[in-house]
Amino acid sequence: MNKEILKYVDHTLLSQTATWEEIKELLEDAVKYGAASACIPAAYVKQASEYVGKKIPVCTVIGFPNGYSTKEAKVFEAKDALEKGALEIDMVVNVGFLKDRRYREVEEEIKAVKEACGDRVLKVIIETCLLNEEEKIKMCELVTNAGADYIKTSTGFSEAGATFADVELMKRNVGEGVKIKAAGGISSFADAEEFVRLGADRLGTSRLVKLVKEEEGRRQV
Repeated sequence: MNKEILKYVDHTLLSQTATWEEIKELLEDAVKYGAASACIPAAYVKQASEYVGKKIPVCTVIGFPNGYSTKEAKVFEAKDALEKGALEIDMVVNVGFLKDRRYREVEEEIKAVKEACGDRVLKVIIETCLLNEEEKIKMCELVTNAGADYIKTSTGFSEAGATFADVELMKRNVGEGVKIKAAGGISSFADAEEFVRLGADRLGTSRLVKLVKEEEGRRQV
């Protein structure tokens, strides 16, 4: 079952101190263990996409982690990353605009980034730990209306990560065709399996591949 779960994983390294050697190892592991994508900082996208070719999709993050850059800046970031070889984009919404009830602007920003992405995958990070239930439900509506491919729980850089309750809520409220990505704090295969059971189509984590590697290492001793 563990190897099946890895097919859902965006194998992720987004730390400020990430080096090319660490990124390269992440890419190799993502390919070796059959992850869905490798999610890395934008500065490494060109190098990474050249390194892996078509072996695995390269994903990067936009407006990360706070989401309060302008719509135009996010569109530029997305276009730049796509030109350099990214196949998937995870963008952070402007949480302040959401709380100000500037819903039209939030939706237009997502639409603009999706337009830049074209047929490439756009995942919209709503940072659930900062939202109340009404705001989470509203974001399900806005993400659906804007035509994004995924709604995503968390950056992993805020107060908390994905919860089972949030994935359940998203599953009930997103429109047809919108998938769900749970991210942040997923550290066991048991939790990963439960997120998938509840409706998550992707899992953003670095821990699961590491667990498999550690188990392989123990078997070789």
